[in-house]
Amino acid sequence: MALSLVTLTSSKLKKVVLTYILISAVAFLALAQESTVKVSDLHFDTNTEKELWEVGQENPYLLFRAVQAEQIPSGDKWNGLVSDLDKKFDKKGTHLNVLRQIFQKSHQQLFKTYEQHSTFNAMLDEGKFDCVSGSAALALLLDRYEFDYKVVETDYHVFVLVNLEGKDIILESTLPIGGMITAPSEVAAYLEGYKADESVQLKSVSQRLGAPKVDLSDNAIFRKVNLKQLAGLQYYNDAISLFNEQSFDKAAVQLNKALKLYQSERIEGLKELAEEQASLLASSN
Repeated sequence: MALSLVTLTSSKLKKVVLTYILISAVAFLALAQESTVKVSDLHFDTNTEKELWEVGQENPYLLFRAVQAEQIPSGDKWNGLVSDLDKKFDKKGTHLNVLRQIFQKSHQQLFKTYEQHSTFNAMLDEGKFDCVSGSAALALLLDRYEFDYKVVETDYHVFVLVNLEGKDIILESTLPIGGMITAPSEVAAYLEGYKADESVQLKSVSQRLGAPKVDLSDNAIFRKVNLKQLAGLQYYNDAISLFNEQSFDKAAVQLNKALKLYQSERIEGLKELAEEQASLLASSN
């Protein structure tokens, strides 16, 4: 699917139409930068979001639940999944069979319907998920059971890379069948396909993180992100939806929160663009 462009007119407000992109990627470069955004500068839609945000600084599960927190679904599905997996882990520990159970049971109990820009709350409520919310769920579980793993951000996609007994395993949340890749040759091919080219620049700050990609060329991003940064990418995806609706002020609000969680060039760039569009819209009224 192609990325739409921002079009300009000589006498009217810039009209921006951004298409959702489905694509995939890999590998890792650690990025840990502190944001210059102050917490006091952040605006929260509800007290619930603010409370989840604050507590979520120490509990990533709650931080993922802060996005679109107007109606918080029950945590019963999550708790039931964790209860099932706890029993498996108590018997096997960090074993391949437990890893397989994490992947399979997540799809059976949480990942029902792939839909871009599905938040963690939408996943718990309706079973709708995307690569960010799906990878978040897998990463939280891997963290709980002390697996050695990395969440990898690429230009268009997020996935999970696990190292088990010196062997790399891919967990592709958007693929219920074939998404747990264990064969060394297939893992290597997957990673090679998404290796970043240092000479390539990010094509657009308005790219949504979606599903496995089909164009295996011109990758600019290939790095590890932690759970807090991944939560920032969930806010970023939410901001793109608002940006597409030309709700530029609301998009900028979400991007401020995204930037506090993850100092990223794509988040910073879209924030500047959203603020510019909001200013143009205000001046035209």
